[in-house]
Amino acid sequence: MEQSRLKEYASLLAAKGVAVEKGEEVWINAAAEQYEFVRLVTEECYKLGAKKVRVKFHDDPVSKLSYQYMSLRELSKVPEFTISEYRYMKKHMPSVLHIISDDPDAFKGINQNKLIKSSMNLRKKVKPFRDAIDGRYKWCIAAVPSKEWAKKVFPGLEEKDAVEALWQAILSTSRVDGDAIGNWDKHNKSIIEYRNKLDSLDLQYLEYKASNGTDLKIELIKGIHWGGGVELTDLKKPFNPNIPSEEVFTSPRAGRVEGIVYSSKPLSYNGQLIDEFSVKFKDGKVVEVKAKKNQKLLEEMVKIDEGASMLGEVALVPYDSPIRNSGILFYETLFDENAACHLALGAGFKELLDNGASMSTEEAHKKGINDSMIHVDFMIGTKDLEIVGTSFDGKRTVIFKNGNWAI
Repeated sequence: MEQSRLKEYASLLAAKGVAVEKGEEVWINAAAEQYEFVRLVTEECYKLGAKKVRVKFHDDPVSKLSYQYMSLRELSKVPEFTISEYRYMKKHMPSVLHIISDDPDAFKGINQNKLIKSSMNLRKKVKPFRDAIDGRYKWCIAAVPSKEWAKKVFPGLEEKDAVEALWQAILSTSRVDGDAIGNWDKHNKSIIEYRNKLDSLDLQYLEYKASNGTDLKIELIKGIHWGGGVELTDLKKPFNPNIPSEEVFTSPRAGRVEGIVYSSKPLSYNGQLIDEFSVKFKDGKVVEVKAKKNQKLLEEMVKIDEGASMLGEVALVPYDSPIRNSGILFYETLFDENAACHLALGAGFKELLDNGASMSTEEAHKKGINDSMIHVDFMIGTKDLEIVGTSFDGKRTVIFKNGNWAI
């Protein structure tokens, strides 16, 4: 990949992703093999005035060895330095850039019960700290190719060519074409227009129907806002949490959904793929899941805690989005969720409520925001998906028709 485009991408992530301001501290999390691109992003952060950039590398094969050989008890321990890290975050609120390049099959062959239990034990211990900083700091998730990921997406290509093809796909869908920052200013403006329109409709219900069997009714929270594109911290600092992103989203009322929904793309969860699945809701909770691949894993996921069986997000993405039109299955939620309308099981977004960032988790839950240790997006958008909204005063509006915006 030509260096000029990589620098443009690095500049986009620093300027629009975490939107670095003079005097800020930035943390970067990335895979060890991505050190060359991390250097580019680090320099861009410093050019924008960052006072300090801290980089933390990880490695999937090393993590897999840990899951393979460490005991569940040891895996579940949270070292004091991790707690200190969260305390530091709560006090200083550094901006955080997550550069993902995970192998979709990274943890294939690992005891899933051990992986899930240890992960949940860890999340339980750090959740109070995560809740305390939610909506108060700038963050961004973006991606660069790994060899394993590239070969998964382009199995028919040689490794070098596969990596190049995945780079092209990432940069294209991220609008990096010579004026990435300008492109994102225009894109954010467009998404904000949809957000404002949806806010003005004052929707109480969304009804989803598609020929694959999807028939779902979701209740929304009175007064909650729609998010998407550029977001704001509690101090009104802008940032783009996902690059790329095509979604406009909100959090539904916890425990208020009825019907069944069918997936339209595979779900990569804990290093394994769940595919061709359905989720049935009754009285607001998941009562049945079916999957042609990894059904047991899906069953375990929705039982992790009480909130895992309820929805935390509804997201609207046109079928004719750039990612969908690329024809590429990325096997990565950051991209695949922006190819289709999706839902998420688990935690909702309290920051979408007025003054939500300053609310405790308990206060937000009383307002209707779901609480859980997980937040797992799964794709449901199809070419014939229709979504009809009903406002609190009973007015019905077609929101999506034939998979695309109708407003």
